[in-house]
Amino acid sequence: MPRKGVRIIKEQYVCYSCATTYDVTEKIWKCTCGGLLDLVKDETTFDISRLQEGPPTMWRYIDALPFKRNSTSWQAITLGEGYTPLIKLDHSEPNTFVKVDYMMPTLSFKDRGAAVLIAKAKEIGVTKVIADSSGNAGTSIAAYAARAGIACDVFLREGTSPKKIAQVKAHGANVRAIKGTREDVARAAQTAVNEENIFYASHVYNPFFYEGTKTYAYEIWEQLKCAPDALIIPVGNGTLLLGAYYGFMELLESGLIKKMPKLIAIQAENCAPLAKGFMSHGPFEPVENKGTIAEGIAIAAPARAVQILEKIRDTDGEIITTTEEEIIQARITLAGKGFYVEPTTAANYAGYLKYKHSPSERIIIPLCGAGIKSN
Repeated sequence: MPRKGVRIIKEQYVCYSCATTYDVTEKIWKCTCGGLLDLVKDETTFDISRLQEGPPTMWRYIDALPFKRNSTSWQAITLGEGYTPLIKLDHSEPNTFVKVDYMMPTLSFKDRGAAVLIAKAKEIGVTKVIADSSGNAGTSIAAYAARAGIACDVFLREGTSPKKIAQVKAHGANVRAIKGTREDVARAAQTAVNEENIFYASHVYNPFFYEGTKTYAYEIWEQLKCAPDALIIPVGNGTLLLGAYYGFMELLESGLIKKMPKLIAIQAENCAPLAKGFMSHGPFEPVENKGTIAEGIAIAAPARAVQILEKIRDTDGEIITTTEEEIIQARITLAGKGFYVEPTTAANYAGYLKYKHSPSERIIIPLCGAGIKSN
């Protein structure tokens, strides 16, 4: 039966800092005040009976995505992403589940956001995009841009996993290698976006990306038939954590779940600005990246830090840090359970092992990226 309260998107951005609104266009990627953009949303109805009519992909939730109800523009873009398996971690932990999001077209959860972002870019007439990434998001944007017939430049840090660089190039994207930190890579991409007047397909700045990652929450709800007690999520720029928050909040507002799950964010100890900010309760400050094998969360100055910390606190969540040794051992342990993951996902599992919880607590762990993508 129809349920009220799920939120859909108008074709407008709103600044998180000053509340200025903008029409969605090819050129806008941040507010004139420097603030980050979210999407203006209205309440609507969400007919859960329509789910069974949808495809066995994340596009079964089209009513909750930023497209008109009868839109077909996404159909030429999709690679079958989403609706990934949700299975028990092992027989000794019956209430802990892993969501195998590396079973995606480009082998990472970033396909959720890239599919929606590139479908929207195609819809508004974009012919070229620029993205920056630690690897997985760039690969995903490159793949969907190729599918859409959109030219693509991906900015990556020198020293990025050669396997990820090869994957980006295989999709026909032009790789621009930048010397320096992940933040230097982002600045170089933004300079190019402004100078070349090109659409910024950013998994950090563009809010349409989070509309894709929120399908993670919808799938968990449909597969569990309820909300879990806690989500263990690796956090660098927060693309999965924010998407999961938005998705479960929509489900809560619609009356389809009764409570929000706790958001348990995991960071590598050698690059943990959010953990520092969470503990201090003061103004957020970047940190020095001391180097971590979990390159997907090695973000010293996450642009949406204030929002990320706000959502974690809003759900009575917490942040846990893990050492390099713990990450290495966690990767070995997961492989022994049959899951070959990249170090960023291993950091997440290492954090789960340090999370104090009761045996009855229902917990979801995302397996974000396949081990074959890393060195």
